[in-house]
Amino acid sequence: MPVDLRPLMSADQPVLWEMLYHTIYVPNGQKLPSRAILESPDIARYAEGWGRPGDIGYLAFEGGVLVGVVWLRLMHGYGYVEEDIPELSIAVLPNHRGKGIGTSLMQAIINSAELIYRGLSLSVALENPAAKLYERFGFRNLRLVGDSKIMLRRFKDDRTKITQ
Repeated sequence: MPVDLRPLMSADQPVLWEMLYHTIYVPNGQKLPSRAILESPDIARYAEGWGRPGDIGYLAFEGGVLVGVVWLRLMHGYGYVEEDIPELSIAVLPNHRGKGIGTSLMQAIINSAELIYRGLSLSVALENPAAKLYERFGFRNLRLVGDSKIMLRRFKDDRTKITQ
């Protein structure tokens, strides 16, 4: 079934909060965290006040049903690199993973972001299989922080040092 994308708008704030919960990586066999985790300021900053200047995102629908979202914003989050490099977040609902939805979302956000920004960053748990998707789209390891790695995708003339 084809995936339809549409821009993420300020009116989608409730949807963004719901999908934010699905960005949290939980290894197989481990219990999902309480939804109260979304109240943590370190997590809430990813969705609070969506629609600020520089915020870009897309919702993915399959047969009219929401199945995923990708967004970026300038902030000091887990994947912070520099003031002018936004951090990317993506979620595909569990029953819809492995069907190319993440690929469609990544392509859309990169196409939009490269017109405005000099790069994108993100944070991903070391064991999260989504890291392979990010690598396919040119994200490279920048540094390790605890059990996560910060990854960077360069655009334009960005000289930020990336390690392999």
